[in-house]
Amino acid sequence: MNDNLERGAGPRRFTCKELNFATNNFPSDRKLGQGGFGDVYKSYFFDLDIPIAVKKISKGSRQGKKEYVTEVKVISQLRHRNLVKLLGWCHDKGEFLLVYEFMPNEWERCVVHRDIKSSNVMLDSSFNAKLGDFGLAKSMDHELGPQTTGLAGTFGYLAPEYVSTGRASKESDVYSFGMVVMEIACGKKATEVMKEKGEEKGMIEWVWDHYGRGELLLAMDENLKKDIDEKQVECLMIVGLWCAHPDVNLRPSIRQAIQVLNFEAALPNLPPKRPVATYHAPTLLVSSVGTSITTSLQDGR
Repeated sequence: MNDNLERGAGPRRFTCKELNFATNNFPSDRKLGQGGFGDVYKSYFFDLDIPIAVKKISKGSRQGKKEYVTEVKVISQLRHRNLVKLLGWCHDKGEFLLVYEFMPNEWERCVVHRDIKSSNVMLDSSFNAKLGDFGLAKSMDHELGPQTTGLAGTFGYLAPEYVSTGRASKESDVYSFGMVVMEIACGKKATEVMKEKGEEKGMIEWVWDHYGRGELLLAMDENLKKDIDEKQVECLMIVGLWCAHPDVNLRPSIRQAIQVLNFEAALPNLPPKRPVATYHAPTLLVSSVGTSITTSLQDGR
């Protein structure tokens, strides 16, 4: 495994001794949070003279080890100002560890991430957003389109066609982005259930109903009212609904969504009621692929 990961330039290989020393043996007071397959600890690496975050894969987690290898292979090929930088890795004495640049402000080829959610978006010291946790990411061929990958991700952020078919795509990542956008604007969790007139609704249905009644700003997070332009929040929520459209063919590209958010393009016209889309999923297809669904805590790195 180590020889395979060390091919080519990219993240450096650390030893267990180096990371145990850097983290002071992973004490609980340095723990930043936890995900589906391991815990994350804050540390300082004096050789690099920078703060770091070390992800320690849970022992006995086969899926975690698989994602460890995936993350090293995928993110080591990527360089972007809005991606958390993977500094290094360690596979030593039965331990699997990943070393990232530290994001002090916590939460907030074509590569399909498959697990875009609020707790995987972090802020650096200048409050620039960065996307992390590429353990579930897949490199995709643009010409092949959606590909069967096995269901993975976090409840509340998964696109309906992805749940039905197991086929990940750029569009399923756009759906997840839309859910994150609505969480920011509404102050609600993607999995939260709202009660209205005796009826229970998920966050997206609840926001779409407000949109249909022309009362979208009533779904706005109360804590934002004093600090933000209502026009910006309205734009944010409409783009969120657009990205999370149940029909994959009616979602925008991420570029189109950003243009609207920057007021460089007009707001989309959405139907007053949330459409219902159906997806055919052959039984053999769904049963033949694995699943990796998490309900990760909303913690940062």
